Amino acid sequence: MRVVVLGAGYVGNVIARDLAEDPSTEVSVVDINQEVLDRLKHNYDLHGVCADLSNPDTIKGIVEDFDLVVGALPWSIGFKALEAVIEAGKNIVDISFFTEDALSLDGLAKEKGVTAVFDCGVAPGSSNIILGYVDSILDKTESFLCYVGGLPVERNWLFDYRSPYPPIDVIEEYFQLTRYIENGEIVVKPGLSEPELLDFPEVGNLVAFNTDGLRSLIKTMDIPFMKEKTLRYPGHIEQMRLLREAGFFNTEEIDVKGVKIKPIEVASKLLLDHWMFEEGDEDVTVMKIVIEGMKDDKRLRYTYDMLDRYDREKRILSIARTTGYTCTAVARIVLQGKFEEKGVIPPELLGKHPEVYHQVIEYLRKRDVMFKETIEEL
Repeated sequence: MRVVVLGAGYVGNVIARDLAEDPSTEVSVVDINQEVLDRLKHNYDLHGVCADLSNPDTIKGIVEDFDLVVGALPWSIGFKALEAVIEAGKNIVDISFFTEDALSLDGLAKEKGVTAVFDCGVAPGSSNIILGYVDSILDKTESFLCYVGGLPVERNWLFDYRSPYPPIDVIEEYFQLTRYIENGEIVVKPGLSEPELLDFPEVGNLVAFNTDGLRSLIKTMDIPFMKEKTLRYPGHIEQMRLLREAGFFNTEEIDVKGVKIKPIEVASKLLLDHWMFEEGDEDVTVMKIVIEGMKDDKRLRYTYDMLDRYDREKRILSIARTTGYTCTAVARIVLQGKFEEKGVIPPELLGKHPEVYHQVIEYLRKRDVMFKETIEEL
């Protein structure tokens, strides 16, 4: 079997390495950065291809000889890449988290006979798979609440935050409107709204706030209450609100001594050194999912807790592990022909197949990404 990974960033790197551990899978990685590819090829049994993946025609030419494509590109080019792979008639599992609506490509995917799974990371991703599974068990699902966040172990005094992703990708969560479902209706709130303080025994107090994380769930799941909230260390939200309200996250150009600049680009550049993880920095990923509903006239609550830590042996960030391994779990399922439904598939629809859910959870468990399940009768 031949797999090509588009993108060798923090997560694409992990995906390629994980897939390459199976001797029956021939793995190629494509990235614009030759230095990153050289490091990968030196340490792992895979092939590297240096190419600019912002061109859809380039992507179509690259993927034609592969059995499966994995998309791990920046959100800015992720949608066009997904469309190009579908047009080429190739199955794909994607984690690019672009802002466009992937479901708009469903007709094209069915026409081409393609299975295209998108948003297949940790959240969205494993959280959706869990929801789909529990929804398939319950007679009626009434609520879904997901708290999730990736955090540095060592708190940064200036912002209490670090990330493997460019600041501009994270900032977007803070200024865009967020959506959740309440009483069966879409509710729109500003980013960083409705903060609440939660205690996680192994991490301490964290603050949760609204982000636009439901994505496909708004269209695919008929559940009266659904909300996702992002977790950060206390203090971070006030700092981000201050920068946002002062105009540092504005996207419209302003004139500075005759030069047109976007404040958000300046903010992103200045935050880069404060936010990006450095070699040896450790992180944790925290997730709590609470799902409630009815089964045989009983009200049940399913709670899933996950706390994952930096892998010191392989030197892999937790956020890359939890995202990448969910993706590779699903990639192997599609590659092995264990899920063959055609069209654009959000991960919650994968979870409605119990055998897929159990395979993903077991795959993660073998890589020490553990979900603790608790079921209570209310």
